[in-house]
Amino acid sequence: MSAPRRKFTSEFKQEAVALVRRSSQSANQVAKELGVSQTALSHWLREATRSASSPNGLQAAEELKVLRREVERLRMERDILKKAAAFFATESR
Repeated sequence: MSAPRRKFTSEFKQEAVALVRRSSQSANQVAKELGVSQTALSHWLREATRSASSPNGLQAAEELKVLRREVERLRMERDILKKAAAFFATESR
């Protein structure tokens, strides 16, 4: 019986691709270190190259990451302000 298929996050895939690109090791060596198949890592490298070659592919992904972080920070600030407003509204009565 075969092992269940593992799923990797897009962040993990991006980091693996970046590691291959910035290191002097081969993709096969990096795949062994990360515990993924060489075929999967090669596929991730092709996808990254394809999306980077598309117009604004890499920029759009980076901008999306920045915007998601900003949305999360703004949500936290909003929740804090809601709690503060509720606290001061009940205290003023």
